[in-house]
Amino acid sequence: MVLLRLALLLLCPPLLSGCLFTYLVRSGYDQAQLLNNREPIEKVLKENKLTPEQRQKLELTVKIRDFATTKLHLKPTNSYTTFVDLKRPYVTYIVTVAKKWELEPHLFWYPIVGSLPYKGFFKKEAAEEEAQSFDQNKFDVMVRGVSAYSTLGWFEDPLLSSMISGEDHHLVNLIIHESTHTTLYIKSQADFNEQLATFVGNIGTEIYYKQKEGENSSTLKIIANENSDEKIFSEFISSELKSLAAWYKTLPEKNETARLQRFSEIQTRFKTEIAPKMKTKQYAGFANMKLNNATLLYFKTYVYDLNLFQKLYEHFGKNLNDFLAYCKSLEKSKNPHKDIEKLLAR
Repeated sequence: MVLLRLALLLLCPPLLSGCLFTYLVRSGYDQAQLLNNREPIEKVLKENKLTPEQRQKLELTVKIRDFATTKLHLKPTNSYTTFVDLKRPYVTYIVTVAKKWELEPHLFWYPIVGSLPYKGFFKKEAAEEEAQSFDQNKFDVMVRGVSAYSTLGWFEDPLLSSMISGEDHHLVNLIIHESTHTTLYIKSQADFNEQLATFVGNIGTEIYYKQKEGENSSTLKIIANENSDEKIFSEFISSELKSLAAWYKTLPEKNETARLQRFSEIQTRFKTEIAPKMKTKQYAGFANMKLNNATLLYFKTYVYDLNLFQKLYEHFGKNLNDFLAYCKSLEKSKNPHKDIEKLLAR
């Protein structure tokens, strides 16, 4: 997940509308407050303010930073060398907006990073206000809290208390995911960027635990099950999104009842055909969540057709360094997904 910086204001203020200028100033102020609360992890570890679990997570973070740069060859930065206790469950709230009668995201434009299918706020009230500004007859919206984000190396991102509440291997995955954004981020290609980071996070976490605990690691088995379920869900949701996009084009008139029925059918297929194949509960919530185009496009951004990246990884002999080098070569690509497909078709 990527958040904008106050530094953008200094680069091209003539291009900014009043609303965007105000948003960036507010985001920059909140970002600065967050950074001002950082404490070096080394210092925090020497104090007695941490719970045993927090201490263990901070010590793990130090190891993962080194692993990500020396073993996975992700870009070395000073991120995650400091810690911030947020005293809240999420660091930001993201607003995702989609057209109501076609499966297309509403894009928010920013200098430097280009168009993104989401907009982030440090305060939930501001996110909800943004969501309510869209005509519900024309748009679907979703507001969700997120535990981490990347400033793409512009600042030294701190480890946040919201990042360390889960399992150890989830923290490993999260740090590798966000470090992938710092290593490569293609302008106006949010889906590619997030899918790449999701894939590298999954593969990198597997590699870490193979080296740390061996092939028979109990943690590795859990990770393998989660990655298998993500592959199953990715294939399912990719197929459903393609079908839904085509369905909207054949819809004779705007019919909300028919639309809700279509969403219900997607969830029924998940419950009867997909959920029984899964080994973990990580996607169990999909069965009962409130679906609309915005929530579905969220899944598109993160897990759509992850098999494409798996094929590319295998094309390079499962050499992550070569895989990432090729992905970096796509930095100026207007359609990196198509470029990968062309390479694999040769």
